Amino acid sequence: MADSPLEQFKIERLADIHIAGYDASFTNSSLLMCIAVVAITAFLVLSSARSALVPGRWQSMAELAYEFIANMVQENAGTAGMKYFPWVFSIFMFVLFGNLLGMIPYSFTFTSHIVVTFALAAMVFITVTIVAFARHGLHFFSFFFPHGAPVAMAPLIVPIEVLSYLSRPVSLSIRLFANMMAGHTMLFVFGTFTVALGIFGIAPFAVNIALILFEFLVAVLQAYVFTILTCLYLKDAIELH
Repeated sequence: MADSPLEQFKIERLADIHIAGYDASFTNSSLLMCIAVVAITAFLVLSSARSALVPGRWQSMAELAYEFIANMVQENAGTAGMKYFPWVFSIFMFVLFGNLLGMIPYSFTFTSHIVVTFALAAMVFITVTIVAFARHGLHFFSFFFPHGAPVAMAPLIVPIEVLSYLSRPVSLSIRLFANMMAGHTMLFVFGTFTVALGIFGIAPFAVNIALILFEFLVAVLQAYVFTILTCLYLKDAIELH
């Protein structure tokens, strides 16, 4: 067993790759991301390979995920947001599978690293900003000064709104990374107690079981939160609200 609860988050190189002076090594994090993509693809392809009027277990799960995200986009980003449904669905599935794969013993949780979650959040931020400019042009800047606000308040309101807008990828990435890292750290600590106490470790063992179930809930919930915030940011880009 690892000596430190943080050792489980260590990035390890599996293949050293350097391109034009940049370190592009293939790591355990890279491997789990690839596995997540393959698992998502296999899940969706195999579940729809034998579509039936009365869906089976896997088809039902795929349809449930599809309808869940479709309803989320419709309710939070409106009809205009449905054209971005494949993008939002991909984000949800990638974060969800990343969280769930990290629950497998001796696996690796790539969503527990700020560099990964910030890259995802930055991608969301840049995409919705491009959408806003594409739909509204320079009128997009009116987003930073609410309609009807006193013009005299502009020197105060505009900087606050700009700062709030720029902080979106930071808050979005930290929320996911912190929750996943904290949960796995707690699991390690209570697991250590269980092993150390031997036959007297019944209490921490029971807590560990409860924590595992709770972590599965958190894994799904954090994928939901990341996705619904993406939808809300997309709505702002479309409607400038």
